Amino acid sequence: TGAAATREQLQELVDWANERGSIIVFDAAYAPFIRSDDVPKSIFEIPGSRTCAIEVNSLSKYAGFTGVRLGWTIVPKELKFADGSSVAADFNRIMCTAFNGASRVVQAGGLACLDDEGLAEIKELIDYYMGNAALLRQTMLDLGLTVHGGTDAPYVFVDLEGKSSWEMFSKILEEAQVVTIPGAGFGPGGEGFLRLSAFAPRESCEEACKRLSKVFGQ
Repeated sequence: TGAAATREQLQELVDWANERGSIIVFDAAYAPFIRSDDVPKSIFEIPGSRTCAIEVNSLSKYAGFTGVRLGWTIVPKELKFADGSSVAADFNRIMCTAFNGASRVVQAGGLACLDDEGLAEIKELIDYYMGNAALLRQTMLDLGLTVHGGTDAPYVFVDLEGKSSWEMFSKILEEAQVVTIPGAGFGPGGEGFLRLSAFAPRESCEEACKRLSKVFGQ
């Protein structure tokens, strides 16, 4: 949706999981896009999380590794099943059985992303896409619409004010030739919303904003 959980929200979730013996699987793939000071980039910034959380991450989003497939998972040694056995040991056994590992070429590419030059290029790329997100967000706000996201993630979730997300998706596609994502695709709670992605060239994003303004302005 483009929204990001605050420190207080994550603390509440961690406390809830610890009280009930549940395990949180936290997706941190968009962490480098976070700009707000009160939004943690890792679940492990939250006290108590090492006994209830697993964190997954990937180079797919912020380093453009989509399709190359390279990521990692953090399973704390403190995390245990109800019988006291190690979650990390069980997870490692599953991974060794089901996965043969990333190729050396892919790993070399991942390492290149983590040196000084790679990190500088990634920061430039993130700034570019977040500039697109700000443009999309402001365009929707200028139209008087309620929006979520666009600040700590490269997506903007637009409130359609009671309109069907699939119907609005079709209308925009047919009248403006702009591809959006109907919120209903994210589950029942997403109905009535539309997701806009900032992953596009700046010129395409600017043109999309012009076309969207015409459709929403009708």
